Amino acid sequence: MAGSARKRVLVTGGAGFLGSHLCGRLVNEGHDVICADNFFTGVKENIVELMDSPYFELARHDIAFPLHVEVDEIYNLACPASPIHYQFDPVQTTKTCVHGSINMLGLAKRLQARIFQASTSEVYGDPEIHPQTESYVGRVNPIGVRACYDEGKRCAETLFFDYRRQHGLEIKVARIFNTYGPRMHPGDGRVVSTFIVRALRGDPITLYGKGTQTRSFCYVDDLIEGCIRMMASAPGFTGPVNLGSPDEISMLELAERIRQLTGSRSKIDFGPLPEDDPTRRQPDIRLAGEVLGWKPTIGLEEGLKRTILYFDRLLGTS
Repeated sequence: MAGSARKRVLVTGGAGFLGSHLCGRLVNEGHDVICADNFFTGVKENIVELMDSPYFELARHDIAFPLHVEVDEIYNLACPASPIHYQFDPVQTTKTCVHGSINMLGLAKRLQARIFQASTSEVYGDPEIHPQTESYVGRVNPIGVRACYDEGKRCAETLFFDYRRQHGLEIKVARIFNTYGPRMHPGDGRVVSTFIVRALRGDPITLYGKGTQTRSFCYVDDLIEGCIRMMASAPGFTGPVNLGSPDEISMLELAERIRQLTGSRSKIDFGPLPEDDPTRRQPDIRLAGEVLGWKPTIGLEEGLKRTILYFDRLLGTS
C-alpha cells in the first residue's frame, strides 16, 4: 500500500468476534490498527495472530473512560452483543453504549476523524413491520431486561446524529443484524453458536416457544465487507444503513439444518419464550445495495459449514 493511502485506525471492541475480524482485514490492507478492548467479552486468542504485526497495537481499555490516541478513523464496536453478556451487568452495558459513544465522539471531534458506529437491529425491538427498513423507528420496551442494550444503542445513534448536527462530525451508522462465523464465543448464548456447540456435543437443543420465531443470519466476512464499504462511502452518506442477510429462517429450521450438517443426534427441547424476544427479524438491505453496492455473498449452508469446522476444532469433538 502506498504511504499516502495508509490510515491509522482505532477499533474499539477489537478483540471481540466482529472486532477481531475487522482488525485482521484492516491490517491485511496495510493500515495501522489500534485495538482497544477491556476483555469483558473479547479474548486475546481472537487477535493472537495479529500481535506480531508491526501494524497492530493492543490497548487494554474501557471506552466508558476517555482514550487519548491519534487516529484518522474510528470504528466503535465496543459493547457486549449477546443477551447473556449484556444482561450480566446491564448498567455497565448502558454506560458502554452512552458514555463510550460520548468519549469516542469527543475523540473524533478533536481529531476531525471519521467515526463508524456499530448499531444493531435491536433498535427496532419487536418490529411491527416486516422486513425492517431504516425509516422504521421501532417498538422497544424501555424498562425491559433487554433495554440496557436496545435503548443504549438507540441513545448512541441519537448522540452520533446530534454530534453531526451540532459539530459537523463525519459519522457512519450501520445497523447490524444477526452475524455468525468463526470466533464466536461458545458460551455467548447466541443461537448459531449455541445450536452448533450443543449439536457437536450431542446435548439437547432448546428452542423457545414453538421455534417459529425467525432471524436472518449473515456470515462474518460479508458483514465486515459491509462495514468497510460504509466507512469508505461518500461524506454526505451517514446512514443508518441495515447490514445483514435478507434470507429469513425459523429457529426450528435452523436447528434441523445444524443437526443435519453436524450429523448430530441431539434431541430438540422446547422452553418458554424469553422476555421481549422479537418474533421476526429480517433486514431490508436495498439501501446498502444502492449506496454501497453491498449484499451478502456467502450462503447460510456454506457459512454454517465453516462455523461448524471452527467449533469442532475449538471443542475437539471430532
